[in-house]
Amino acid sequence: MPKRSIEIAGVSIAPGESQKIELPVGRLYTDNSVSMPVFVKRGKRPGPTLFISAAIHGDELNGIEIIQRLINSRKLNSLRGTLIAVPVVNVYGVINHSRYLPDRRDLNRSFPGSKKGSLAARMANMFLEEIVSKCDYGIDFHTGAIHRSNLPQIRANLDDEETAAMASAFGVPVLLNSNLRDGSLREAAADHGVRILLYEAGEALRYDELCIRAGERGTINVMRYLGMLPRSRAKKSHVLEPVTARTSAWERATDSGFVQHNKELGDRVQKQELLATIRDPYGTVLDEVRSRYEGIIIGKTNIPLVQEGEAMYHVAYFHQPDDVVEGIEQLQDLLPDEALS
Repeated sequence: MPKRSIEIAGVSIAPGESQKIELPVGRLYTDNSVSMPVFVKRGKRPGPTLFISAAIHGDELNGIEIIQRLINSRKLNSLRGTLIAVPVVNVYGVINHSRYLPDRRDLNRSFPGSKKGSLAARMANMFLEEIVSKCDYGIDFHTGAIHRSNLPQIRANLDDEETAAMASAFGVPVLLNSNLRDGSLREAAADHGVRILLYEAGEALRYDELCIRAGERGTINVMRYLGMLPRSRAKKSHVLEPVTARTSAWERATDSGFVQHNKELGDRVQKQELLATIRDPYGTVLDEVRSRYEGIIIGKTNIPLVQEGEAMYHVAYFHQPDDVVEGIEQLQDLLPDEALS
């Protein structure tokens, strides 16, 4: 049987109920209160508790739109268990179009936090105690940084069998086995026994429709896998078979100047293949950036200006890269016109 009630910020939500909750996080200099929006929907029938969160980095916006679409989807009418959706975690960052909090700390390096620490530590602790600790699973939505785009991908502890199954069910071409980082939400969630996926797609401060649709569809796929939503009745004419990358690395600028890109997100590259040329203001080639290994480009800088040593291409390494290219093309064909069945 489902728990009789879940309590968040002093608000109790019983099975079959939905609530919009304002989770207090602090006050502005003007004495106006700041709160974190939380939507909770509980099915009448038992099932897992899943949280979905966005904008832990305040300039990463795709996940906000993904969550908005999900919580307004009619599919939740048949929900089993509980969905806790937090579309804006770093409220301060969203207000200021900033990755960071006003204390210049990265919220995703501040977990588990503390009740009496810095602003970042207090927010991290509250989010962990009020949201994460009450869940069995989680999906955290991210994008690339400013002027950098990420190919739709899942990052997770793929050495854990159940987490790997969730990642595969999400349905994007690339799964990246990612170690837990100190102070991250994923590390804190793992310490609480909560299995979590991190969805990376798109660029900071921009909406990307393909990435949004892939995230919405992927979350529904995971909820179906967990038994929170009924299986789709539609015929599966397209099934994405993700390929796992165990390692990845950034190819960096070998000089400072103006960039002419030769490769894009999702492109397969061979060892020593030309990725980009760097030129001076007169158009003279200063140097060439080449791939050190064979792989697939999963992240890329967008601005055509670089300083020496700056990250330019994020390359994931696979045993079967052709399968990834096929999966990326399939994702592009499948999502723009497909109704979420």
